[in-house]
Amino acid sequence: MADGSQDARSIRRLEDARFLTGRGRYVEDIEEPGALHGHVLRSPHAHAVIRSLDTSSAASMQGVHLVATADDLATDGLGVMPCLAAVKPMIVPPRPAMAAGRVRHVGDPVCFVVADSAEIAREAAERIEVAYEPLPSVVDGRAALAEGAPSLWDEVPGNLVYHVQRGDHAAVAEAMKRAAHVVEVDVMNNRVIVVPLEPRAGIARYDAATDTMDLELTGQGLHGIRRQLAEFIFKVAPERIQLSAPDVGGGFGMKNFLYPEWILLLWAARRLKRPVRWLADRAEDFVMGAQGRDIAATARLALDGTGRILALDVAMVANLGAYLSGNGPGASVVAASTAQGGVYDIPAIAVDVRGALTNTTPVDAYRGAGKPEANYIVERAIEAAAHALGRDPADLRRQNLIASFPHKTAMGMAIDSGDFVANLDAAVARAPGFEVRRAEARARGRLRGRGVACFLETSRGAPNEGAEVRFEPDGSVMIAVGTESNGQGHETSFAQIASRHLGLPIEAFRYVQADTRAVRSGAGHGGARSMHMGGAALVKAMDAALAKARKLAAHLLQASEHELDYDRGRFTVHGSDRAIGLASLAASAREPANLPDGMSPGLGEHVLNISDVFTFPSGCHVAEVEIDPETGAIDLLKYTAIDDYGRLINPMLTEGQVQGGLAQGIGQALLEHTVYDPQSGQLLSGSLMDYTLPRAGDLPFFDIQLVERPTAANPLGVKGSGQAGCIGAPQTVMAAVLDALHPAGVERLEMPATPARVWEALQRAKPGP
Repeated sequence: MADGSQDARSIRRLEDARFLTGRGRYVEDIEEPGALHGHVLRSPHAHAVIRSLDTSSAASMQGVHLVATADDLATDGLGVMPCLAAVKPMIVPPRPAMAAGRVRHVGDPVCFVVADSAEIAREAAERIEVAYEPLPSVVDGRAALAEGAPSLWDEVPGNLVYHVQRGDHAAVAEAMKRAAHVVEVDVMNNRVIVVPLEPRAGIARYDAATDTMDLELTGQGLHGIRRQLAEFIFKVAPERIQLSAPDVGGGFGMKNFLYPEWILLLWAARRLKRPVRWLADRAEDFVMGAQGRDIAATARLALDGTGRILALDVAMVANLGAYLSGNGPGASVVAASTAQGGVYDIPAIAVDVRGALTNTTPVDAYRGAGKPEANYIVERAIEAAAHALGRDPADLRRQNLIASFPHKTAMGMAIDSGDFVANLDAAVARAPGFEVRRAEARARGRLRGRGVACFLETSRGAPNEGAEVRFEPDGSVMIAVGTESNGQGHETSFAQIASRHLGLPIEAFRYVQADTRAVRSGAGHGGARSMHMGGAALVKAMDAALAKARKLAAHLLQASEHELDYDRGRFTVHGSDRAIGLASLAASAREPANLPDGMSPGLGEHVLNISDVFTFPSGCHVAEVEIDPETGAIDLLKYTAIDDYGRLINPMLTEGQVQGGLAQGIGQALLEHTVYDPQSGQLLSGSLMDYTLPRAGDLPFFDIQLVERPTAANPLGVKGSGQAGCIGAPQTVMAAVLDALHPAGVERLEMPATPARVWEALQRAKPGP
C-alpha cells in the first residue's frame, strides 16, 4: 500500500508556486484592450411562449453596441447546438443559442446585449420588454413521462427522447422465476448543481484579415467544442476557429460542453469586429451550467437460497432537462451500462433506460457520469438484500464479489485485474470495535451506524488521444497532451512521466495544454482518462522520439544502434567514452546536413494513441456516522477507503483527487439538494444561500490507503482516479445512515440525508399512541 505523504514519487505540484503567489492566469485576469462586455437576458419562467419582444429602448442606450435575439442568429445562418451522445434511437429537439418563440427553463437565454461595460449591458437588458405567456411546467423525470404531463416539444411525444434496453432481459426474467429471494428497491440519485470555484467566462476575438475567430474560455475538451462550433454552428473549417483555456478553476465535467454563451461571444465579436468578454455570476451558472445526476431507478435483485446473486434488473428514468446537452444522454445510457453490477459476479443483468425532458436546466456528465448512479443502484440493492435476509452486509458482499481475473461482466466489460475481496477485507479490518462504539453512543442517546460499500469505475472517457514531444532551442522539452487539467496537477504528473522516461530533470519540461493552435488533437478531460489515455500517448511519443534520437546518435557517433546504451538523457557507445546527450542531438537534428539518409529534421514526434480500452479502478469504503434523534443532525465521524488505481505516478496527487471526489460524494449524500418548485418550475436552491456544499467541518479526516495493482491496458499500468471518490461515497454514507436508523424503525431514506429528512423519517417511524 502506498503512503502518499512519504513516497518519493509524491513531489509537490509545480504549478502551485504560481497559484499560491497570485500568478495564476484565469480568464477574468486577462486584459483585453478595447473589449466590449456581454450580458445575457434570461427567462424568468420555466415554460412560456414569447408573445412579443421589444429591444428598441435597450438598443438606443448610449454605450450599447448590440441587442440580439434568436432571429438575428437565424438570419446569419447559425446552426443549432448538437447532442453527440451515442444513443440510438433518440429524438434531439433543436437548441439554438437563444430561445426561439418559447422558453423551456428558468435561465433560458432570450437576448444578448453587448455594451461598453458590464454595468451598461446589464442596465440595457433590464429595459428589454418581453411579453411571456406562461405554460404549465414539469420538473420531475417520472412525472414528465406520465400521461397528461405538460409537453415541452412537439417533436418529442410524451417528453420521451429515448427508451433503450441493454443486457439479457430473457435471462434475467428466468433467474427471477427460480430465485429464492427477490429484493426490490426504489432509489433516487438526486440532482446536483455543479459549483466549480471559477464560474464560466470567455473572451472572443475576430481577425478580419484572416476571417478567423478566437475564444479564450474556462473550458475543458477544447478540440471537441471547436469541432461543434465549426461543424454545427458557424459551418466553417475548424481552422477558422481557435480555442484556448488559461488556468481553469475547476470543472468536474460541466466545462466540457458547448454552451450558448460561447456561440454568442464569437458571433458578436465577428459581427462587431471587436473583442467581447463575458463572465457568469454564480446565479447564472446555477441556472445555465450543466447539472448532474437526477436518475430515478427501480432495481430488483434475485438471490438463491445461499445468498448468491442470480440477476439484477434495473429500470431507470433520467431527467435530462429542457434540452439535450452535448453528451447528456451518455451518462445514463452509455456510461452507466458499463458499470452496472459493480464489483459483483452477477450472471445476468438487464437495464431499461428512459430519457425524459423537463422544464429544468439541462443535465450532462458530472464527476463519474453514470458510474456513480450505476454503483449506487447495486449497492443499495445489496444493502437491502442483506437486511431482508438477516445477513451481515459485508459478508453478503464478500460472497458475491468477482474473485478471479480476467473477468467478463454480464454487460460485456472485460475486467483485467483487481482484488475486490482483499479490498473489502482490508477496509473492514481498519475499523474494528464498532459495536462497542455503537453501544457507547446509545448510552448518550445517539444513533450510530456503519456502512460498508464497494465501487467499480469503468475508466476511459473518449477513446484515442494525442501527444507531442518537441525539443526546443533553449534546451527545454515541450510536452503537449490533448487531455486538459482544471486543477488535477497535470503540469506535475506529466512532467514526472517524461522525466522518468527520458531521464532528464523535471525542470527541463514545459507542459502545454488546452490550446488548439499548440496542441494538434485532443479529447480533453473526462472519464478519468488523462493518465490512461494521455499518459500512454505521451509515452508512445517519447518512444518514437527516442527511436529517432538513437538513429541519429548512431550516425554521429559512428556506431550501430545496437551498440548504444541510453541512460539519464545520454547515448553511450558500449565500452567507450563516446557519448552524446539529447540536447546536443536535438540541436544536430535541426540541420539536415547532420542527418542520416531518410531521416527528417527535428527529434520531436506527435503520436495518436489509438485505444478504446477501459481500466477498472475499484475499492471498498467504510463510513461511521452518529445521529442526534432530537434534531436529525448527522456527524460523519470516520471514513476509510481502500482503493486500487493501478500504478501511481504521484501518490500524493492521487490521494488529493480521491479526497476531492469523496467530498463531493459525501456532499451529495448529506447536503446537496437541487430543488425545483413543482408548480412554477423555479429553482428554489438558486444560490449558495440555499444550496449547501460540504465544508471542512462536515468532513472527517480520511483514512485512505492506495493499493497498487497495475493494469496491462496501458504502458504506464495506471487506472483512473479522478472520479472514484464520487462513485464510492454516496452508497457508503447512506448505508451508514440507514444502519443507524434501522433500530429506530426507519427503512427508507433518500439522498440527501439532511437533518430535516432524518428527523421526519424518525417521527414517521415512531409507534402511534
